[in-house]
Parts: sequence; structure tokens; C-alpha cells
Amino acid sequence: MKSIVTKTGDKGKTSLCQGRRVNKDNVRIEACGVLDELCSYLGLAKSLIKAGKIKKTIETIQKDLFVIGTELATEKKFISQIKKRISFEQINYLEKIINSLERNSKLIKPCFQLPGHNLLSSSLDVSRTIARKLERRTTTLIRKKVLADNHILVYLNRLSDLLYLLARLGSKEDLALKK
Repeated sequence: MKSIVTKTGDKGKTSLCQGRRVNKDNVRIEACGVLDELCSYLGLAKSLIKAGKIKKTIETIQKDLFVIGTELATEKKFISQIKKRISFEQINYLEKIINSLERNSKLIKPCFQLPGHNLLSSSLDVSRTIARKLERRTTTLIRKKVLADNHILVYLNRLSDLLYLLARLGSKEDLALKK
């Protein structure tokens, strides 16, 4: 078995998906790091959720983030080789959940609230802020013409909206999170 210790990053360089070496503070690598942070915090939130449907939604989002991560770490000239990419299908999935939560919950009010009601709502609020940070990093990649897929930006915008709603449900300890 190969060791996780490769020593290839000891001088501040890492590899993109197709092998080109870049600095670890490269805007692409920064975006990948923020994505990893988001996926990890979503894992924390998922571990605190008891409702199977919401847990499955978080897991689907985490899988979508892996798809986004692949595109973030792949140079434009190799993008056509990626088999799965974010599309309107994933965006519509998030929008349907958002619409359902807004219709079915009297507890959610669209206003800013102080984070920290409980561990679940706090982890979802942290996830939301990281999603917004990833959205900013993605905007930079698009503006610099490093990334061309605007679907990712739309997806991340919807994701932060959804995480806001889920955090509000979590802070109210809604039964949907306890089943």
C-alpha cells in the first residue's frame, strides 16, 4: 500500500487533476480547500440530523461538492473529459427543497438571526458561511476566466439559501430534524 506521505507538497506545490504543479496558494487550490471545509462541516451537520430525508439531502449535496471539486481542480482544456458536471438538474433539486421548506414550515422567517441556538443549527450556519466563501472564490475563478461553468455559481448560491433554511429549522428543533 502506498503511503499518504509523498513529500511532493513540502515546497508549497500541489498537483491539479491532470498533473500540472501549482502553488498551494493558487486560487484554484484555495477554492478546493474551501470546498473541502464546506463538505466537512456538512458532514458534522449530517451526523447531528436524525431525519433520514434531510440526512440524504446533505449527503447528495456532499456528492455534488465532489463533482464541483473535480471541475475546480481541472484545467479548462481538460474539462471536456469530466463525465459528471453540475447542471440545471442539481440546481432544480435544491430549488425544490427550498420551495418545499418555505411552503411547509411556519417556523422559518426570512431574516437574519444570531447563530448559536444549538450544535445542529450552528453547524449549518457555519456551512452556509463557507458556502458563501466558496461562492466568492468561484466568482474569482470565473472572472479570471479560469473556470467557465456558471452552473457552479448558481448551485452555490442556492446551496447557501438552503443551508440558511435548514439552520432555521435546526434552531427551532423542528420535528423534521428529529425523526
